[in-house]
Amino acid sequence: MSINHPNFGQIGANRVIMFDTTLRDGEQSPGFSMNLDEKVRMAEMLAELGVDVIEAGFPIASIGDFDSVKTIAETVKGPVIAGLARSGSADIIRAGEAVRAAERKRIHTFISTSPLHMKYKLRMEPDAVLAAVTASVTLARDFTDDVEWSAEDGSRTDADFLCRCVEAAIAAGATTINIPDTVGYAVPEDMARIFNMVRARVPGAEKAIFSTHCHNDLGLAVANTLAAVAAGARQIECTINGIGERAGNAALEEVAMAIRTRPDVAPYVHNIDTTRILRTSKLLATITGFDVQPNKAIVGRNAFAHESGIHQDGMLKNAATYEIMTPESVGWQKTSLVMGKHSGRAAFRDKLATLGYGELGDNALNDAFRRFKDLADRKKIVYDDDIVALVDDEVMRDHQRIKFVSLELWAGSKAKPRALLELDVDGTIHTAEALGDGPVDATFNAIHAIFPHTAELRLFSVGAVTEGTDAQAKCSVRLEGDGKLVDGQGADTDTIVAAARAYLHALNKLLVKRARTAPAALAS
Repeated sequence: MSINHPNFGQIGANRVIMFDTTLRDGEQSPGFSMNLDEKVRMAEMLAELGVDVIEAGFPIASIGDFDSVKTIAETVKGPVIAGLARSGSADIIRAGEAVRAAERKRIHTFISTSPLHMKYKLRMEPDAVLAAVTASVTLARDFTDDVEWSAEDGSRTDADFLCRCVEAAIAAGATTINIPDTVGYAVPEDMARIFNMVRARVPGAEKAIFSTHCHNDLGLAVANTLAAVAAGARQIECTINGIGERAGNAALEEVAMAIRTRPDVAPYVHNIDTTRILRTSKLLATITGFDVQPNKAIVGRNAFAHESGIHQDGMLKNAATYEIMTPESVGWQKTSLVMGKHSGRAAFRDKLATLGYGELGDNALNDAFRRFKDLADRKKIVYDDDIVALVDDEVMRDHQRIKFVSLELWAGSKAKPRALLELDVDGTIHTAEALGDGPVDATFNAIHAIFPHTAELRLFSVGAVTEGTDAQAKCSVRLEGDGKLVDGQGADTDTIVAAARAYLHALNKLLVKRARTAPAALAS
């Protein structure tokens, strides 16, 4: 099986295209929305990771989504940049406009094909859906030679009708055919049967690349993806950390490492630089404010941790007894206890480079180093994760309107908690004192006193970056304003300071979102 593709040229039989939809399907997870700068930063990291296709967004969904796709198309080099579109002409034209500047571009158009979706969602007869397939792909080809067509709810679609739709899409010029398990209903045997059936029955199937897009509602997304690839799919649609609607999508890091670790049963090749996986995962967690669970495969903090005495004994004798891949192969560091208060700027710069911050600007480096020295004075041990949290906390606050300056607190069992807060708002220092039901509430009230706003707090959580009583606290805050949700993070050895930083991070993100549509909507 060898296919000549407009954006990839001649593709070998075992080459697998990695299609990342973190910025589109992943961002549709509640609370996972990103602003323009965050999307661009994430897209650049995905390009460094080696993904072949970045689905940058759904251009017609909003002005913000269009701007994100357009900016990524203009600035991010290497991967194919794709925009999603429904079958209507307005969607496709908007997607075409958004990806126009990309050096390699794609329009990804879709329509539902299952009886359930056609009857209740589309309210369309099968013949009308079939006509829409041809019309949408034909129009998309006016903007690019690389057109992907998807059969939404493909795993629950009648086999005969699915074949007719795929045949129509290929005849109209689709170069990639995606058959998604949209609702996570399938098991691996289903996916293998569907792809084998369609590739065998559809005339012209050899002209297109077949793609798989699996959701994780039954916890089978990665297994279903690998089953589809074994049955001839050569594009894998996935997300970093497996984020996505409902239970998420197939996790890129899990699929990539399954292929790398088991060439005996998955003899495929991809372009992913697996040593960048952890850094990419951590960047996404920083941007969204959602960490992966500790036992998450590949990127969870326990993925290469061994507490059992039996396991430790085996690891000391031969790491292969309990590790099927090396920590370094996905970006973990073996040694984390290397930085302290006596470390100098050169050592700090070198450590940042090993952690993936090789191009940190001088101002950001100086600010990060200052905060590192302050942290080292307060902490006996500075772990790699401490430095990652510290630097990401600094970098994510560049160019934001409201900046933390200082905080003093009075709290206890006999007095009403009181916070005295200093903030830099647009370059001017403001001070406010406020009471609250607790020190966190008092701090948030002080923020509101300095910068009145209508955003409402929807979530507040506290965790530890590392272990020990001197560990940095990592706080997450979710704010809602005019129906839009944003998440912020903050890290500090003082939990209340971390909470203040997280609240300000979220508030600044909300201000960025509002500035594009209604600048006065947030501030009262």
